[in-house]
Amino acid sequence: MKTRRAPLDHRLTVAAWLVATVTTTLALSCIVVEIVGPGPAASSADPEAGAGGVLFVTIQTLMASAFAILGAVVVSRQPRNAVGWLLALIGTFFMYIAVSNEVYLQVLLNTGDTSGPLAYVVWGGNWAWLFAMVPAGTFLPLLFPTGRPLTPRWAAVVWLAAAAVTLSFVGSAFKAGPLDGAQAVDNPLGIDSPAVGIIGGVGGLLLLPALLASIASMILRFRRSSGVERQQIKWVASAALLLPIAATGLGFGGDAGWPMILVALLIIAMAVTVAMLRYRLYDIDVVINRALVYGALTAILAATYLASVLLLQLALEPFTQGSGLAVAASTLAAAALVRPARTRIQAIVDRRFFRRKYDAALTLERFGARLRDEVDLDTVEGDLRSVVAETMQPEHVSLWVPARGAES
Repeated sequence: MKTRRAPLDHRLTVAAWLVATVTTTLALSCIVVEIVGPGPAASSADPEAGAGGVLFVTIQTLMASAFAILGAVVVSRQPRNAVGWLLALIGTFFMYIAVSNEVYLQVLLNTGDTSGPLAYVVWGGNWAWLFAMVPAGTFLPLLFPTGRPLTPRWAAVVWLAAAAVTLSFVGSAFKAGPLDGAQAVDNPLGIDSPAVGIIGGVGGLLLLPALLASIASMILRFRRSSGVERQQIKWVASAALLLPIAATGLGFGGDAGWPMILVALLIIAMAVTVAMLRYRLYDIDVVINRALVYGALTAILAATYLASVLLLQLALEPFTQGSGLAVAASTLAAAALVRPARTRIQAIVDRRFFRRKYDAALTLERFGARLRDEVDLDTVEGDLRSVVAETMQPEHVSLWVPARGAES
């Protein structure tokens, strides 16, 4: 018998899907305008306007709409859980940033008039990143997966993050002078006062402890968790490891840094959604296992190959004279190492990170060795029951044995 959803839950679900629909519509509109609009802004009042082009706008807007859609999916299942609404909120503000940048670019290229009501649209995009990035780094790890802090005491960190966002917003929204990232627009609500800078600086100082405390909250929640909740946190933690890797792209410069971060954020949002829907939760153990094994295997083989190439080239150079024999020999040596290295690394990973699986495998191996030499059926039955109980840990074990003398 299907139960009817509460009217409030239904309204919340409708609202979430409305946000997702509007966000997706704006995403498609931004992509179309970027494609059919004027060319690069090199001749405009701000040469950096529109940097990134069609590819960056496509990644940014589709990521934002994906956040909103994933948030709506979570809200549909758990309307009163704050995690789904956080995803939708993050997607909405990322989309507002994209719309603001597109408006700024098109105004510069078409009219050059950056005053009037459109200045306020660009002004909003100047501080919207706070409400997109900060919740992703603070509120999301603080409230995932239950929608509540780990304990009532951790609510103080929620207020700390809220205070950091609010003070940073004041410092960014009311700073006098040209807007950050939109140098051709003066802040229409700028206040020429040192107090604004001080307030913004205090907000910036509070962001770091709020971020660190939020991460500590998730680590502590993981250590205290078990069962489904532990698997949920594994999904998100595994995806979050991609973020610092993507951030390294900023250190090398170029245009790939921010798109990589946006893609990493999208993968985190997908992991949050999978965890909240509890879809194939325990598959994450297989993903982590394979990532550790093949990541270590790749690193070892690459190091072995490079070292052997250098050594063989030094040793064989008088005989080969650059014929490529060292490279061929190194390739063969690395290929020969694949199977034994993988077996060894798999055993190390299982023993260190998947102890229960490793112990179960050893138990089954020992049972198989005993089974080859055992002839007493009662002894085999007892051993089989103990092995199943030790490896699978079921609540109940039943063993059916045909009557002795019956035909098999």
